[in-house]
Amino acid sequence: MAASIPPLAPIPPASIRLSLAPEEWEACLDAWLTLADLQLRMPPKQYSSAASSGGPLSTFLAGFYRETANAEAGDDTLTNEKALRLRRVCFMLLSRIVNELDSLPASLDLGLLSDFCHVHIRSTALARLMSSVWKQRSNVLETMLQKRKDALTKMLEASNPAPSVTELALLAPIMRASADAGSFFVTGSDFLDALATSYGKLIDAEKRKPIVSTAYIGLSSTVKTETPNVSLLSDGLYSLKAQADKQSGLPSLLSDLVTNTPLLTRLRRTVGGKGAERLAKLLDILETYRMPSIARPKKVVRRKVNKGKGRASQGDGELHMHRMSLVTQIQDLFPDLGSGFILRLLDEYDDNVEQATAHLLDDSLPPHLRSLDRSEHAPVYESSAQEQVDHLAPRSTPPPLEPFIPDRRNAFDDDDLLAADASRLHLGKRTDRTESGQPNKAAILSALAAFDADDDERDDTYDVEDVGGTIDTAHPDGEPGPSAKVTQEENDMALFKAYRSSPELFGRTFNVRRGQPRSALKAETGMTDEAIEGWAIMLQREPRRLKNLESRAGAFDGRQTEIASTAYRDSAPGTETEDSDVPGAQQATRGGGFGGRGGRGRGGRGRGRGGSVAGPADDASTANAQKRKEASKGSRANHNRRDQRAKKMARGGFPG
Repeated sequence: MAASIPPLAPIPPASIRLSLAPEEWEACLDAWLTLADLQLRMPPKQYSSAASSGGPLSTFLAGFYRETANAEAGDDTLTNEKALRLRRVCFMLLSRIVNELDSLPASLDLGLLSDFCHVHIRSTALARLMSSVWKQRSNVLETMLQKRKDALTKMLEASNPAPSVTELALLAPIMRASADAGSFFVTGSDFLDALATSYGKLIDAEKRKPIVSTAYIGLSSTVKTETPNVSLLSDGLYSLKAQADKQSGLPSLLSDLVTNTPLLTRLRRTVGGKGAERLAKLLDILETYRMPSIARPKKVVRRKVNKGKGRASQGDGELHMHRMSLVTQIQDLFPDLGSGFILRLLDEYDDNVEQATAHLLDDSLPPHLRSLDRSEHAPVYESSAQEQVDHLAPRSTPPPLEPFIPDRRNAFDDDDLLAADASRLHLGKRTDRTESGQPNKAAILSALAAFDADDDERDDTYDVEDVGGTIDTAHPDGEPGPSAKVTQEENDMALFKAYRSSPELFGRTFNVRRGQPRSALKAETGMTDEAIEGWAIMLQREPRRLKNLESRAGAFDGRQTEIASTAYRDSAPGTETEDSDVPGAQQATRGGGFGGRGGRGRGGRGRGRGGSVAGPADDASTANAQKRKEASKGSRANHNRRDQRAKKMARGGFPG
């Protein structure tokens, strides 16, 4: 099968490609695509022999990548749709050589590897392939790179390091595509020291750029590997710092790195974990090596600004604003792409910016999009005034605008009273007023009959019906008490009878509460111990309530056990108090008893003038006695009181 497949002819140089007619070049691309597809379908053994050193496949791949990497700006023979398809197939051919062959062919040198990385530098598949190759062929690649590293070190340390610039430009794509390769070059201080030494020897700023770029890629690669090597990065930075300290005041490789590259910013954002604090302090120190005098101006990508003033004779429609925002998002990542090409890209992927960006990065666009002009701008449509009039829809003449009268607002807006029905409002005296209905006189008379103006409001603090749930009707042991099935008046009478017969039943001691009489009273009234004891307390504080209960209970049973004397009785001799009006001893001395001639004093009975100042307030004799006392009080003063008191105290312990 392998013998039947024609060999792949190498890619001709640019001078021959440009001399061919477009049809001839398209035929060549079709032939290469067909043969390359057949090469991919070969069995492993046949493919290994075809890709061996000096074989047509190795020669074709080396020539294709060399011509594609070094193509000039005006050469579009390797950038059209079919050429991009061929580039994708070549990537798969070289990947199969690296992964399946036991030993790499001699044609796969650093030159082919550099061109391969340069062509696919924006593809994410390239980084995965280089990482896989480094794991499988690390010993072969390290041997190859070590030879180039030693040769470059000698060239950089020479008196004229200018020839090393070309070699560094060849090495940069490999270091950028493979973080392991970049980390390998900065391992050890010999290569970085050689770069710092050659930087001081070169005067041209353009020749210093490859040196600065190589140092930047190598140092940043130390933290891009699977296991970031922070110690290797710190050693490299300290080595450059030592070189810069020797050239005090002069531009150095470290000052150029700090000033013109985002090295410190990326390291701060990337490095973390163990050793990050030590590295952060070192980066703060390196900030002091920034030299604005050697700062290079950034390359500004100038895009043609479309001001929207053009006209297009044909147009499919207007460009909506949300699609223009999507175009701007893609142009931020790919400033060289035109808005027209991006719109076609969005049409292909249904306005999915992430998917379109991924295909651009992988360089995996469909063939019909690869052949388009990537700098195409979107057409802008500007309709004239006449076109706008022609596209107006017919409609009736609008009515004239009414003058705008502003609404006055005040504090009474939305007032319920002002929003009342106007039919309920009237001015002056109403003559047609009708009564809604005659008052219910029977209800009024019954309410007046039930109202007692002389009855004071009683204290119902301890009434079970009015306490609002604040009185606990449960037993002390937690069991619910019996609910009262009688009225409050019946309860009052039952309690009053118990209070009149045995007041000690309302005590607060433990024995009283646990006694049989208290339990019977609780069962009869349905009240708790606290309510019963409170009832007795309030009864003692309200004499009127006690009187009412006595009248209702019928305290008088018709039998009179004693007759109260209504006659006046003077105090016994020798029992006068300090407030007595007339001493008993003086009266006895004068008349041998109670006063003569009708008894002017307090003991007189002949004319009914007797009475005591401490008698009942509604008694006439008491009022007369009080008047006489006040009338004669000024003449006697308190002399008689003192004398009588002295006599009484003198005979305090002896018989009179």
